[in-house]
Amino acid sequence: MRHNKSGRKLNRNSSHRSAMFKNMARAVLIHETIRTTEAKAKELRGVVDGLITLALKNDLSARRQAYKVLGNHQLVKRLFDEVGPRYTGGNGGYTRIVKLSQPRVGDSAPMVIFELTKLAEQGAEVTAPKAEPKTEAAPAE
Repeated sequence: MRHNKSGRKLNRNSSHRSAMFKNMARAVLIHETIRTTEAKAKELRGVVDGLITLALKNDLSARRQAYKVLGNHQLVKRLFDEVGPRYTGGNGGYTRIVKLSQPRVGDSAPMVIFELTKLAEQGAEVTAPKAEPKTEAAPAE
């Protein structure tokens, strides 16, 4: 019987699953939005929400626990300094799953976009300068 065994297996063994979710959590913190299957996204939600909850605690123990998942000091710093403070004063609702209309081509798996609800401000990114309209020179007489 399968009592008290939560979570999807996703046709992987436990070490492969944990490594996959660590990699996906890193990708979400770097890019803030990723494209994946619906089943993986629903399982990933618990991992990423747990990391953001740790970032809201903001103590040494929480940083060490986040490092166990992320394995990168720069990502832990970004999680605690940039991503975590966006969610202060809220209870949950850190991630969003948006279903895509087209399934994956190879196996028809339902695809989703997994993203953080509060994305980085768009004004912070460097934008390319707009091209100025060309003025025609007056013909010489």
